[in-house]
Amino acid sequence: MMRAMRKFLAGAKFLASASAATLLTGASAHAAQPAPWEVTFQPAATAMMRQIAWFEHYTLWFIVPITLFVLALIAYCILKFRASVNPNPSRTSHNTLIEVIWTVGPVVVLLCLAIPSFQLLTAQYTPPEEAKLTVKATGNQWNWDYEYQTENTLSFNSAILADSDRAAAGKEDRGVYPRLLAVDNEMVVPVNTMTRVLVTAADVIHAFAMPSFGIKTDAVPGRINEVWFKAEKEGLYYGQCSELCGKDHAFMPIAIRVVSDAQYKTWLAAAGTDLPGANKALMAEVDSKDKVAAAGN
Repeated sequence: MMRAMRKFLAGAKFLASASAATLLTGASAHAAQPAPWEVTFQPAATAMMRQIAWFEHYTLWFIVPITLFVLALIAYCILKFRASVNPNPSRTSHNTLIEVIWTVGPVVVLLCLAIPSFQLLTAQYTPPEEAKLTVKATGNQWNWDYEYQTENTLSFNSAILADSDRAAAGKEDRGVYPRLLAVDNEMVVPVNTMTRVLVTAADVIHAFAMPSFGIKTDAVPGRINEVWFKAEKEGLYYGQCSELCGKDHAFMPIAIRVVSDAQYKTWLAAAGTDLPGANKALMAEVDSKDKVAAAGN
């Protein structure tokens, strides 16, 4: 008994420390990444993701009661009509009232789910405004090529960050740059800016997914799919390839850094000639800004 209690307390301590670490990490920046024992969506950083989260909560009001109701019916039938208490089974072939109920009921439930579902789907394919920034994302085995469709085209590769390269990149803080999610070069976009992402692939089918933005689409060779987002909070957001694409599928993260408009313009101007230097300068500015904000709190 004492041994089981110690295990329980150790588990509770782990959960508390993990939650505290997540809160502290998010205190300086609105970074979103998977958290230990997470059972909900990552914090929404776009209006679209908030709609998706609302729809998930809405559907639970139907899923949970229906599941409990069906479970209760099964339990009732097992107890009420088992052979020991019901040796002579009923020979009823049909019941008009029951048949009407189990036909009309599901139709009403499906309508209640279908209407907001189609509204959400329409919103996902209907940007409220024209995109101010377009980035082409090309999936490779097992990294991403980003091409900024700007006046001076900027292209670079983004791959998982090896542990041996963390010190040189200045990304040794695993709370901000977690293992298997940190990359060498993040996609950088300005906050509150409608961004279009043109997604394709160079070899096999991949998928571009960013949970906090509410976007996910397949990257298909020879085809371009389009997604869009308007990030409302500055920070570093993580996603992953979500289509099984080969042996290193689990090592193909996506990282998007959302910064102020001024920071983005400075980074874009410098990245054309010195991408590593532009990234380090941007990281230093963001870190100093976060430290000032944390001190103010």
